[in-house]
Parts: sequence; structure tokens; C-alpha cells
Amino acid sequence: MDILTFMQQMINGFSLGSMYALIAIGYTMVYGVLRLINFAHGDIMMVGAFLAYTFMAVFDLPFSITVLLAVTLSAGFGMFMDKIAYKPLREAPRISLLITAIGISFFLENTFTVFAGGVPRAFPVPEYMENIFNVAGVTFSVASIMVPIVTLFLLIGILYVLYKTKYGMAIRALSFDIKTVNLMGIDANSIISLVFGLGSALAAVGGIFWAINYPSVEPMMGVLVGLKAFAAAVVGGIGSVSGAVVGGFIIGFTEVVVIAFFPELGGYKDAFAFVFLILVLLFKPTGIMGQDLEKSRF
Repeated sequence: MDILTFMQQMINGFSLGSMYALIAIGYTMVYGVLRLINFAHGDIMMVGAFLAYTFMAVFDLPFSITVLLAVTLSAGFGMFMDKIAYKPLREAPRISLLITAIGISFFLENTFTVFAGGVPRAFPVPEYMENIFNVAGVTFSVASIMVPIVTLFLLIGILYVLYKTKYGMAIRALSFDIKTVNLMGIDANSIISLVFGLGSALAAVGGIFWAINYPSVEPMMGVLVGLKAFAAAVVGGIGSVSGAVVGGFIIGFTEVVVIAFFPELGGYKDAFAFVFLILVLLFKPTGIMGQDLEKSRF
């Protein structure tokens, strides 16, 4: 492999890893507060992509307004999902929450299959997103460069919220002890709902960019992507926002670069994320940037 091909694959891996990172942040934030693996999170990504498709293809809205509406509605849907499905089970065993999350995932997938059909629909990608640039022999599209930039800005925004605002202080306090936070006069349910809203908004952004880079939407699109994003969160250190981003980049690079070096393994590309996950869990169970369970915080 020559240097130009390697650089090309690095850019591709950086773009793919950014999309995994956006979704992984939502996983790790919910886990950091509730110690819950929200397996419906990948389907929130699908909801965000379908909302964007509807606003652009059906209502013919501009892309900027589409993104704003899709992300806002996805955040609201995440908060609504917490209120009707997770809030009543706050005091229940964690296995009940896990089963509920799996049930919501199946419900969303099948509901969208019934109403939208199981056939993939072409996503109306804005023309300027498809513009191709060539720099020193390396080609890339506007979309592939925009994803890492947006991911970086959103990561900075989330870290600012967590460490520089009162809401962030409340979120970090909840990650230590929910009951004590309630005794201090903080509405824990409202803060948890906010966490679901933030995570769902990031998943929607990831879903929109996924639909742009792989221009189609269908009800099952969030299943495998969600599992890979979960693997990224665990690899980076579940409970760590920065770790989720690092894990997303690692999974993205691994998936792209390994195929570039060994094209004959292209049929097994989806397995590399989970092989890497197994290796990390064998040698560092807490993840790259994770801490012991008792100390694991944002």
C-alpha cells in the first residue's frame, strides 16, 4: 500500500469513527448516570435519520432547518421514552431496565417497518455535501470532512455542559448517588431526562450524517451501527465521554484500515469491531480511558 492510499483510508476511517463516536457518547452518558446499557439508542439514530428524510423528501425543507428539527424532535423523543419506559422502573432491578430497552428497540424497528416499509429509501443528500476535493492526491467529500469537525465541536460542547454548568454538575452528582442528589433538592428525574435528551440529539446527528455518507434510510439501519457504537463506548471506557470518542475513532480506523490492508477480508469487516472489543476486555476490562466501577465517572 502506498502512502496516498494509506492517507485516503485514514480519512475514511476518521469520518466513520466520528459517526460511531457521536452515537457512543449517548451510550456512555446514560450508563454513567443509570448504569444502564440503552440498547434502544441505535434506533434513536434511525428515528433521527427518518425524521430528516421526511422533512427533506416530503416537506422539501432546507437542510439546515431539517437538521435542527430532526435533532430537536429526537431529543424530545428520547426524553419522552425515558418518561414512559424508564422512569417507572427507577427502583426496579437493572435487568428490568435492560429488558425494557431491548423491548423499545424491537418496538421502534417494527413500527417503522410497518409504516415506512422495509425497503431502503434514497436519502436526498444536499448537492454541496457531495462536492469532491483533491489535496495532494487524496480525495474527500464535504460530508466526510464535516463529520469529524461537527463531532469535535459537539464533544467540546458536551464537556462544557458537564464541567462548566450547574446542569453538568447535577449530572456528575447523579453518577455518584441518585438518592443523595434527591435529598439535596435536585430533581433527579429531570436531570436524567436531560441526559436522555442530549444523548438522543447526538444519536440523531450521527444518524443524519450516516444517511448522508451512505445515502439511504431503512428501519434496521441502527441495529449494527448501534452495536458498534456500544463496542466503541466499551473500548474507550464506558462512563467516559472522551473515552467514547476515542473508542469510536479506534473502531472506525480498525474497520477501514484492516480492510485496506487485507481486501480479501472485506466480508468480515463487521466482525473487527467486536474482535477488538474482546481483546480490550481481556487485557483492560475497564476500557482504554475507563476507571474501576466505583470510580467510573464522566
